[in-house]
Amino acid sequence: MSRLLYRLGRAAALRPWRMIIVWLVAVGALFGLAGAFGGATHDNYRLSGSGAQRASDLLADHFPALSGADARVVVRNPAGRVDQDRLAAVGAKLRELPHVAAVDPAPPGKGGATGLLTVRYDVPVTELAPKASLDRLEGATAELRAAGYQVEFGGQLAENVGAPGGIGEGVGVVAALVVLFLAFGSVVAAGLPLAVALAGLGAGVSGITLLAAATDIATTAPTLAVMVGLGVGIDYALFILTRHREGLAEGLPVPEAAGRATATAGMSVLFAGFTVLLALCGLLLSGVPVFMTMGFATGLVVAATVLSALTLLPAVLGLAGRRVLRRRDRAAGAVVHTDAPLVRRWAGHVGRHPWAWLLVSLVVLLTLAAPAAGMRTWPSDASSEPTSNTVRRSYDLLADGYGPGANGPLLVAVDLRKVDRAQLPAIRDRIARTDGVVDVAPPQMSPDGAAAVLVATPAYGPQDERGPGVVDRLRAHALPDGAEITGLTAIYVDLNRRLDDRLWPVIGLVVATSFVMLLLVFRSLVAPLKAAAMNLLSIGAAYGVLVAVFQWGWGSALLGLPHSVPVSSFITLLMFVVLFGVSMDYEVFLLSRVREDWLRTGDARGSVGSGLAATGRVISSAALIMVAVFAGFASDPSLVIKQMGVGLAVAVALDATLVRLVLVPAAMALLGRANWWLPGPLARVLPEFDPHGAAAEEPERTPVPA
Repeated sequence: MSRLLYRLGRAAALRPWRMIIVWLVAVGALFGLAGAFGGATHDNYRLSGSGAQRASDLLADHFPALSGADARVVVRNPAGRVDQDRLAAVGAKLRELPHVAAVDPAPPGKGGATGLLTVRYDVPVTELAPKASLDRLEGATAELRAAGYQVEFGGQLAENVGAPGGIGEGVGVVAALVVLFLAFGSVVAAGLPLAVALAGLGAGVSGITLLAAATDIATTAPTLAVMVGLGVGIDYALFILTRHREGLAEGLPVPEAAGRATATAGMSVLFAGFTVLLALCGLLLSGVPVFMTMGFATGLVVAATVLSALTLLPAVLGLAGRRVLRRRDRAAGAVVHTDAPLVRRWAGHVGRHPWAWLLVSLVVLLTLAAPAAGMRTWPSDASSEPTSNTVRRSYDLLADGYGPGANGPLLVAVDLRKVDRAQLPAIRDRIARTDGVVDVAPPQMSPDGAAAVLVATPAYGPQDERGPGVVDRLRAHALPDGAEITGLTAIYVDLNRRLDDRLWPVIGLVVATSFVMLLLVFRSLVAPLKAAAMNLLSIGAAYGVLVAVFQWGWGSALLGLPHSVPVSSFITLLMFVVLFGVSMDYEVFLLSRVREDWLRTGDARGSVGSGLAATGRVISSAALIMVAVFAGFASDPSLVIKQMGVGLAVAVALDATLVRLVLVPAAMALLGRANWWLPGPLARVLPEFDPHGAAAEEPERTPVPA
């Protein structure tokens, strides 16, 4: 494989415009196809086999008005009671809007100062163009605002109107340029990794848009894919560029240096990217379609960035020539230093006092991870939005006028083919007597008479810790066979429990596949075990920081949140697979250089210092870029993306500093030659891989000015 990569890189550098034109045509074609045939994103939270899903299916089959999207128009009169005639006139206007199937008015709220109109559509939210539909709602209610009323909007329609994006991407790009320029001292060298990563990103995101035309893609999937793809894409290009500069410093011609870099660092990039893809495959075990599509989308972008690093980067390196070096390093007779003496001395210091540094780093990581023991996971809702958002304001108005449970009513679906209609009054009474239920509306019959629905209002909002108990009590004591509960809170209960049940199988699969991958690459039992343990430590520390920042509220105000919030149910599983894959990237790059030196010298402790010296600067630069990219996404309005950005930034920062610069050299110094231990029988059956590019053709070194 390394020989193939060598030839690919050298050929691309020799004839750069061929590869560049191929990429321009490919990305342009994908953009055009995505614009012409791409689909829209849509969250599919279908939980096959869950009680909430059975109830939702029954309602969709027998209550057509409940099968489409909905919007809530919440009206507040600050000066007194809401004029019901004026509200009815607005309701009539709303019924005339496109795709509106019904408008259901609610009784006046507390003191008559709050009114509610529920708008039901005959199509799902993905077919409505939410922003345009919300503008129509604002137009239809303009006379209420003119009369001095406060009008806010909630429900599916308003919650699917995305805030303007691009801030996270912009912060990441600017930060990457600054770090790359400081690291390389060359505008050309700073721009190349970014340009190559953006090319892969463009191809991958276009692929996501095309994929959305064929299947449901989660609304947060493209943002997550861009966040991860931008970080790893720049890093992959950075590692190959660094190796290329080392080749130029050794006197290699540009095509030879590009070929050699592709064969060595490119092989590590290939294995690192494959490790990320393997980790993302763990999302298939979640059993939740929205998670699966997040894995597909992110994997598509990661694969595209790997491809751009291995094919497009050598071409632009050939085009750039020696301009990737600093101006002073291009002068005749200049000596180019690629080593990091400070890192080498630090590794030696840690190696001389391994137990002390091992214990210090473990104490710090375990202290940071400690808050994770009290983590509460729960999906986010409108109460987590900033008060500048109409969805949040409608949530507050509704809670104030109708009680907190009005934001998460429970829909009890009764299959009248299994339950006698005469039992409906008794069912309603049992629901009303259940602790935590404040009101139950009379049963409504479906048009075909095959089903009924009762709307129960709980005493608690969807994020309240007492909400799941109400759902459990209703299911256990109030409902007969043939009746089930759905609604926001019930769906959250089932989703949260499904994700909790699948977390450990996903962790097991990701750790096991990564272990096998590193076992094959480095032919060692100890190195993969050590890598897995250290990755788990850094991920645990990131979980602990998330709890402190979001659940304890230590950083809520800085992140634009109105109050402390639970850690999103999506985060534990999603962040684990992404972080484990990304952390393995650094492990592959570091261990590749350490093992390369170990095979050459046989010095177990010295090879750790040499590997860190060779990779310390580039890993630090790559980590700084990735931290900046991830931290930039902490400004995203989506709570899931915000928490992912903070968690990933913290984990990568810890991984590149405390883990790679302290824990790894300390542990490897203690293990010595045992780092590379592999039982003889296993060594004989394992296939031979060459992650160091030793099989690449020996480059022809010709004297050139340094």
